[in-house]
This record gives sequence, C-alpha cells and structure tokens, in this order.
Amino acid sequence: MYRKVEDFITDWNNGAQGTIKVLESLTDDKLDQAIVEGHSTLGWLGWHLATSPAFFAGIVGLNVKATGNPSQVPAQAETIIHAYKKLVEDLQKEAELLTDEQLAEEIESFGNKTTRGAMLRTLIDHQTHHRGQMTVLLRQAGLKVPGVMGPTKEESN
Repeated sequence: MYRKVEDFITDWNNGAQGTIKVLESLTDDKLDQAIVEGHSTLGWLGWHLATSPAFFAGIVGLNVKATGNPSQVPAQAETIIHAYKKLVEDLQKEAELLTDEQLAEEIESFGNKTTRGAMLRTLIDHQTHHRGQMTVLLRQAGLKVPGVMGPTKEESN
C-alpha cells in the first residue's frame, strides 16, 4: 500500500519505462502471438496495459481516460505504444493532485473496502503481471526480449 504520493509516482514511472521497452519490442505481424490458441495475445495484453490503468484510476478517483475502445485491439503496435505513453503521462498528472492523506482514505473496490494507496499498489502489480506474460510471448514469437528488471539472456551474451 502506498502512503506517499511521491512513492507511487516513482514506482509508476519506473514500471512504465519497463512496460514501454516491452511494448516497443512488438511488431504488427506478431500481435496475434499467444501461448496457445484461445489465450491472451501479445496485442491483447499490450492493449490491456494501454487501457486498463484508466479503470484503476477511476476507482481511486482520478480522471484518466483510455485512448480508444478497450475491447478493440488495434492492428498496429505503434497505436498501442502511443496510447500507453499518453495514459502514463495522464495518470501521473492526475496522481500528482492526490495528497498523502487521501491515500489512506477508504474507497469501494469490487464490492469491498480498500484504501486508495492499496488500489494504486494493485495497479502496479497488475501491470507487472501482464508485462511478465508479454516477455514470455515475445520470446515465443522470436522477438527481442528487453531487460526490464535486469538483463535478459539476449542482452547478457
């Protein structure tokens, strides 16, 4: 749980830089890559990361809108990257309006009570989870896997 807005913003920006590296490894022809048929694709996961933080932001009372329709995955990787970068910037600007005291306030989330700071931690965890899924799919697709939390096998050779 975040107790200081500055701590959330630092983690948000650090995580966003890693996610941008992963998204920039996407190619249009590999957006349909899935671990097996019927599972999440690289395109879906990338678009989910470019749109779902607006949902979390809304829960904590931030005015952040996703670019495009969350249920319509674009056919171009560049569209996903651009939408994500805009969302990162918009969410940071809105988060800067929060106070440390507001992070401790209780909010409603999925029928339960939690704090704003806890929901923002969930946002960070959600992004990290899906970014990790994407790195597996990048390797499966034969694309470059960027180092996010340290060098990848490709980078250490």
